[in-house]
Amino acid sequence: MTTPTDTPTTVNNIGVVMFTVSDVDASIAFYRDRLGWEVRGDMSFGENGENRWVEVAPPGSVARLALNPSMFDEPGGTSIGVETTDVVGEHRRLSAIGGIDLEPEPMRTPGAPLMFMLRDPDQNVVVVVEALPAGGGS
Repeated sequence: MTTPTDTPTTVNNIGVVMFTVSDVDASIAFYRDRLGWEVRGDMSFGENGENRWVEVAPPGSVARLALNPSMFDEPGGTSIGVETTDVVGEHRRLSAIGGIDLEPEPMRTPGAPLMFMLRDPDQNVVVVVEALPAGGGS
């Protein structure tokens, strides 16, 4: 019998994380206009083009965030982590923009990097985390 460790995975990257949102256009506006992210894709699919696939990402990011209408229950409640080398500066930038549900200031808990959280209009959480230097030390 083969176990998962007998055959190594061929997966080597997290390419897309999916958030369920109630209004795709409002979510695009939030990520693009408030957070300063890029719209990487916005296309219709399905037999009659009734479905929509939208991807956004911070400039330079390889991974993308897909913004999907609810396919199951209610939108919201998922989270992703994004990295920056300047958590304080990013918090200051977002605070100055306004209209973003974010924590009052970055925090550091024992054993964790400096970070803060923000919520999109559907209460999905984006955790902005201090990027660890190469080698993983803090």
